[in-house]
Amino acid sequence: MFDTFIFFLFSWSLTGVFVADAVKSESVTEGESVSLNSSLTQIQTHEEIEWRFGDFLIAKVKNNKESVFYNTTAAVRFRDRLKLDQTGSLTIINSRTTDSGLYTVSSSRRDTINTINLTVYARLPVPVISRDCSSSSSSCSLVCSAVNVSHVTLSWFRGNSSLSSISASNLSISLSLPLEVEYQDKNTYSCVLNNPISHQTRHLNITQLCQTCADSIHCCGFTEAVIRLALSALVGVATVVVLVYDIRSRSLQQKKSVQK
Repeated sequence: MFDTFIFFLFSWSLTGVFVADAVKSESVTEGESVSLNSSLTQIQTHEEIEWRFGDFLIAKVKNNKESVFYNTTAAVRFRDRLKLDQTGSLTIINSRTTDSGLYTVSSSRRDTINTINLTVYARLPVPVISRDCSSSSSSCSLVCSAVNVSHVTLSWFRGNSSLSSISASNLSISLSLPLEVEYQDKNTYSCVLNNPISHQTRHLNITQLCQTCADSIHCCGFTEAVIRLALSALVGVATVVVLVYDIRSRSLQQKKSVQK
């Protein structure tokens, strides 16, 4: 009898508080819009719905008519990018990576709180494949790289088989992944940069990048060869200028000697 009474009191006490649902997850690519569901079908009369980003109030629906967006430090980042519908669901327009975090919706008349963990991933660049001219290997040395990336994995594939990979954490860094192939290799290779919701792929053109080093233009790539040629030309011009200056100086000295 006493145990039953205690259980009744405990059950009754839970009805007077908000019961949090399991945290839901949403992911979106930067620049896209995302809708955060309130889990409500309709807002009742005299019901208030509040949305919070972390601990900061960012939006409210009152009496199913009025929407208020708060100009707090946390809410300023959402200026003109928030919309609420008749169910209290919140849409974030033109999402940014700084929008990532916990969003909580609560109701003044219902015993539920919906929490959503939103992750906004930066747009992925296409990885770059280049020839590693510093390598002394007898095979073709390549490097696949991606600059200023986070929450990504960079991988080499031969066909559909993964050969190697490297990952970046939440810090924005540059990734590089080497690969050695034979000059006459007929396999298909690709470098893939991916995060949990998207990917970018660069296919390897062995014929273009992996030629013998007899021709420096093909060995180290056209751009690097042009730079080397330009530097050689500058050195040549500088040498000519020095020689001309030296000849003129000697000529002037000879004239002065004759005049004396």
